[in-house]
Amino acid sequence: MDPVIVVGAGPVGLTLALALARQGVPSVVLDETPGRDTPRAARTVVLHEDTAALVERLAGTSLDGAGLRWTGWRALRRKQVTHQVVFSGASDALPPGVRGALTAGRGARGTDGAFGADSGDPADDAVPDGAVTAGPAPLHIAQHLLTDILRAAVAREPLVELAVDSRLDAVEQEAAGVTAHTRGPSGTWWRGSYLVGCDGSRSTVRKLQDIRFPGRTAVERYAVAALRTELPWAGEAFLHRMPPWRTTNPFAGEIVARPLPDGVWRLDWLLPPGKDLVTPELVVTWIRETLGGWTGETTVSYELLDTGVHTVHHRLARRWRAGRVFLAGDAAHLLGSCGTHGLDEGLRDADNLAWKLAAVWHDGPHETLLDSYQAERRACVAARLRAADRVLPALRGRGGLRTLVPGAARGQQTLLMEGHLGRGTLGAPGSYTASPLTAPPCEAEVPVDTPPGAQVVDVPVTAEDGTVVPLRERLGRRALLVVLVAPGSSVWDRRHWVSAGVMPRLAAAVTALPHPAELLVAERYPGAAPHTVLLVRPDGHLVTALNGVRPADLYAAAEATLGGPAPSTTTREQAGAR
Repeated sequence: MDPVIVVGAGPVGLTLALALARQGVPSVVLDETPGRDTPRAARTVVLHEDTAALVERLAGTSLDGAGLRWTGWRALRRKQVTHQVVFSGASDALPPGVRGALTAGRGARGTDGAFGADSGDPADDAVPDGAVTAGPAPLHIAQHLLTDILRAAVAREPLVELAVDSRLDAVEQEAAGVTAHTRGPSGTWWRGSYLVGCDGSRSTVRKLQDIRFPGRTAVERYAVAALRTELPWAGEAFLHRMPPWRTTNPFAGEIVARPLPDGVWRLDWLLPPGKDLVTPELVVTWIRETLGGWTGETTVSYELLDTGVHTVHHRLARRWRAGRVFLAGDAAHLLGSCGTHGLDEGLRDADNLAWKLAAVWHDGPHETLLDSYQAERRACVAARLRAADRVLPALRGRGGLRTLVPGAARGQQTLLMEGHLGRGTLGAPGSYTASPLTAPPCEAEVPVDTPPGAQVVDVPVTAEDGTVVPLRERLGRRALLVVLVAPGSSVWDRRHWVSAGVMPRLAAAVTALPHPAELLVAERYPGAAPHTVLLVRPDGHLVTALNGVRPADLYAAAEATLGGPAPSTTTREQAGAR
């Protein structure tokens, strides 16, 4: 079968190619550039737990050497802390006062992972006396470094061909495949089984397929600067709303600072609506004013590395699939207001689509499975865009929530924090609760802390070879994962428990599933009783949790995950003839 053609060699396209290769599917990546990114210190991305883990798994390397995981998050109002989150395992990097609060076990005020009082009145602002531990920290990394890491992994992968200086200008579809033409020094025709447009906001693939891309332009604008300096909150990212030195324009009163390795910081100033020119001299004035306000010094030493203006658009393609052609990443959606990050969603697109393309590449066409990509991913991105549109009037002082609810400024801080930290309606990874691949209801289904359709928790599991690995390490291998929750199994050698209790019956049920599957054993899983059996998709989303070994129910759930019964040979031949 022909390879998958991936158009675009940015982080999403390269991630998709690596994810396909991990599942035994060859691909050709069409890169219109000479094969390298121009370094820009001010062009950075934030990856949250699931997307950073995906890149590290596919690239075979840790990103910590190139990026920086925040040790904490602060939300400042005027010059006092109104929200603070400390990430798990990061307390040693915190100031002594915060470390002491953690050691003393002081509780947090509030239930949203934040604390402190922010009533909207500066007089009510309070410096917190404790901290809340949170999940893993977001990772901040320069985009060109992320791309370089992915390119290096692609160079080592024999199933991926990278074609540089290859600009797409034509796509033709037929029953058995797709053909793409590129122009450049060695313009040619490329033959593929499917084609995925990962070619950015001005996507040629989307335009060639005549897919509309409606939405809103310039939802938010930011002036951006990357500089090397010392700030009072080393290693912590923070949001400062309405600082004392802010101008009379309320839109100029929000600044975000995110740390990078080697003492570098990225600073973002929210700009007022419109297209007013942001000059280098104006940015330098803001830098001096901001650094002086944070440090209390009249003159602060810094090295300016890069500046720019970042404009956030909100757009969503009408269709993400046109026959054998798909869209992913910025070609399919644009978002990023209220602290959210669009690259996260693009990488989730790649993860979702890769295992489905791999299934049909190996086993034959299955339209329901391929259609589910648009149904699942477009719904998640649309929900995030709707959430941002609802809260923007309140966050930006244009009426709405703040004019109706007393003390609503506290809610504003929480909303912005959720966007920046990848939580809640604005920031959390989407759940495929209304997916066409949802398993049928059955009496054996039991609730766990992860609802069906949501991402599973990354617990340690014992693989069939006896090794103990993180659950996420087994994802994306063209196999469903069947996880048995068996407390006490870790104290026994595998050769003793693999043939005891429910294991032989479960192993037989896994072997009989309609798709390759791997049997894993977990000592525990949040909210799961002993002998609970979890079925997990190759992209890490929970299909169902069953009370014990239920071969018929497990088979039905696995079949639904693949889009229903596999097409017969006759049906496949008819599909190929169309």
